[in-house]
Amino acid sequence: MQRKAYVPGVAALLAALLAGCTGGSSDGGSADDAKPGSSATTATAAQPGKYRTLPEPCGAVSQSTLDSLLPGIEQLTDEEQREKAYEGTATVTYDTDRKVGCRWKAESPTATDHLLVDFERVVSYDNAVSDDDRATEIYVKKEVAADLPEPVATSSDSPDTPDTPASPDASESPDSTDSPGSSGASASSGSAASPSVSEEAGSEESGSDATSGSGESGVPGSTPAALQPRTLDGLGDTAFLDDALNDSGRRTVTVVFRTSNVVVTIQYDEQPATTTDVPSSEDMQDRARKLAGQLAGTFSG
Repeated sequence: MQRKAYVPGVAALLAALLAGCTGGSSDGGSADDAKPGSSATTATAAQPGKYRTLPEPCGAVSQSTLDSLLPGIEQLTDEEQREKAYEGTATVTYDTDRKVGCRWKAESPTATDHLLVDFERVVSYDNAVSDDDRATEIYVKKEVAADLPEPVATSSDSPDTPDTPASPDASESPDSTDSPGSSGASASSGSAASPSVSEEAGSEESGSDATSGSGESGVPGSTPAALQPRTLDGLGDTAFLDDALNDSGRRTVTVVFRTSNVVVTIQYDEQPATTTDVPSSEDMQDRARKLAGQLAGTFSG
């Protein structure tokens, strides 16, 4: 699936942040020259981030959530193997105060599922740039790299446009009472009603596509418009979701969100056992978003 990049707003935000960083150093000459502890230094010092520690990643995901995302775990008959699968594997890191992560994997007769959860606590060592602003820079770079497509317009104006010319034709002979005139009036009335009917039908069809996992093109496995990669509301301070299906049928859903000075990344992918099967975009996105909401809740305190 070739995406049309949608980054103007994101790029502008990144540019503004970078300008703030460089601008802080050029304008802060007097602050650098001031004595430690002086009022000038205090005035330019940026606020530290809200979070000073990170959750233990392999314990951040509940067993019931893992059962939902990785069905193969429950199917393991060996108790020791099942326990090990639930524990996950910590990712390699050189500073557990700043960056931690955990991976899980489970195989079943129908598919192999992987889950990665990554926490990054951002600390700015520049007094002119806050931890939150530095975390925003990192988040924005991730969103730009995701190359999200332009949001699909949902305005109902366009379906009405083709029917607009019909009104003058219907009003050319308003006093006519013969059959052609009656037929024209009837057609005009039907034409005026058709847009809302077609919109409702289109809405129902779209909902059907989202449920079945078929896109607007009707190609099995394609992503419906409502499930395309996009920014998300109500998750942390800012968030986005990416959804990619490769040629081998492996679907990867990624959710990234920022809350204060912490950036959280969830990567969830599924590889079907057979090439004829296509992982459900709707189901995988729903599971990944639920996990993201749970993890965001751990930072709400």
